[in-house]
Formats: sequence, C-alpha cells, structure tokens
Amino acid sequence: MMNEIPHHGAPDAAPDAAVQVIRPTGLRSRFVFASPHSGSAYPAAFLDRSALSLAELRRSEDAHVDALMADAPGLGAPLVRALFPRSFIDPNRAETELDPVLFGPQAHAIAGRISQRAAAGLGIVPRLAGEGCAIYDGPLEMAEAEARIRLYYRPYHAALAAELEAARAGFGSSVLIDCHSMPSASARGADIVLGDRFGASCAPEITDCAERLFRAEGFRVVRNRPYAGGFSTEHYGCPAEGRHALQIEINRALYMHERSLARTVGFDRLREKIARVTAGLIATDTGLARAAE
Repeated sequence: MMNEIPHHGAPDAAPDAAVQVIRPTGLRSRFVFASPHSGSAYPAAFLDRSALSLAELRRSEDAHVDALMADAPGLGAPLVRALFPRSFIDPNRAETELDPVLFGPQAHAIAGRISQRAAAGLGIVPRLAGEGCAIYDGPLEMAEAEARIRLYYRPYHAALAAELEAARAGFGSSVLIDCHSMPSASARGADIVLGDRFGASCAPEITDCAERLFRAEGFRVVRNRPYAGGFSTEHYGCPAEGRHALQIEINRALYMHERSLARTVGFDRLREKIARVTAGLIATDTGLARAAE
C-alpha cells in the first residue's frame, strides 16, 4: 500500500494549491483516476461569508474518497484530486451552470438555458450544501464566480486534461475513472454505482470489466441509477474518439460515519478491495484497449 494521502488541508488553501496530481513512477496504463469532491481546504473568506457551519458544509464532501483511491499511482495510474471543497466551487459542473438565484439575470445571459442542476441550487457555485441548506444569505457578485472559476476550477480541469492527454499519447486512448461517494440513503441498496451515461461515455467492455471486478470483491453493483454521471463523464467521455469516462459512486456507509465523517473500521478493508479492483483494471488494460477500439 502507498503512504496515506493527507486529507484535511489548511483552512486557507492558496489558489496555486487548487489541485494535486500524484503520478506513478512509470505510467503503465491509459487509466486516470480523479477525485473532484474530496477536497477539504476551505478558504477563510468563504467560511466567513457562509451562513452554514464548517460541519454543515463538510456534509457535501465526498470525504476520504481520495484516500480510498490512494493506491492507484503505486499501481501505475495517476490520481488527480481537487483540494478545494465542492460547496465552494464544483468541478463536476460546466462553467455555464450558474444559479439564477445567486447570480440573477447574468446567469441567464451567460448560460442561456439554465440547467436542472443549477436551478436546483447545485450549479458550479452551489447555493445549497449538506442537507439542502442555503450556503449564503443573499446573492453573489458575478466577479466572485469568475474568480473561483479562474483560480480553482480551471486549474483542476487543466491538470486532469493534461493527464488524459498523456495517457492518449502513450497508449492511443484514455480512460477517466471519476470517483465519488454517495449517501447511503440514496444508494438504493447498492454498494457501488457505475455511471457511464447509459453507454454514451464509456465502452461497454470497460464498464463490464469494472462491474465484474467489483462483484468479485463482494459488492452489490448497479449501473446508472441513481447516478449516471455528471459533467466530467459527459465532457471527457467520447468512446468513438478513444476517450472513455466512467463514474464510480461508493456507498459512504461502507467506510465512514455519515454525520461525523469519521472513518469506520471498514475503511482499510474497503481501500484494499478498491486497490485490487484498480490493479485488475490495469492488469487487463491491454485486452480492454483492443476490445474498445
């Protein structure tokens, strides 16, 4: 096992620390793993502006997912992790997914059609966090959204795009594994939900392989319901062009207390299982690449 990835950042994460890329000593596959929602470095100005406590904001995190995936670089695949929290800015949204409640007519002017996620308070700058609680007491200036996009969102996606391009340069195609966690209440009895946008973002051979490997570890696995994938799978997944993207949602009850976010005794065992799944994907990658092209 690799050394543990530090999870909690300083309360004032500098913009140049928006993202961390942990690369293998030798790239051995076209897989790139990403954890966009496990960041916990909360800017002080954001905490001061928020109407919610830090504990309430943190319930939006995919807490510890980056640590669950920490073995990927040691197995030959890079891991890209956002260090900022998703309640501050969400890298799994398009830049135009602006909330009209927060940004008024400017959101319509930029986005044109408001997405369902933005209208629900879950746009690129979320209006709601935790259990549907309002983050702010009032609207925000568009300049605030622009600064967060420039200093945090774009550096994350630039880093992720660079790793995917390196995979394509080395192997002819790329596979993004976008890693998330889900509340047990919304998991519908599943341990793992694989989201490939109903086949649109990832070749079926890759999704099939991931499902077999997770099932072999004893997990209850479903596909696309209730999570089919977000912006990242849509943006980075185009199988016809050799770009594949698969979202993985992990039931939080498997590894942590959902209220306190503290890890349970199941964390280490789950990490070991995920490492075996990761190793299995990488070990069978040559065959997958032939099948998918």
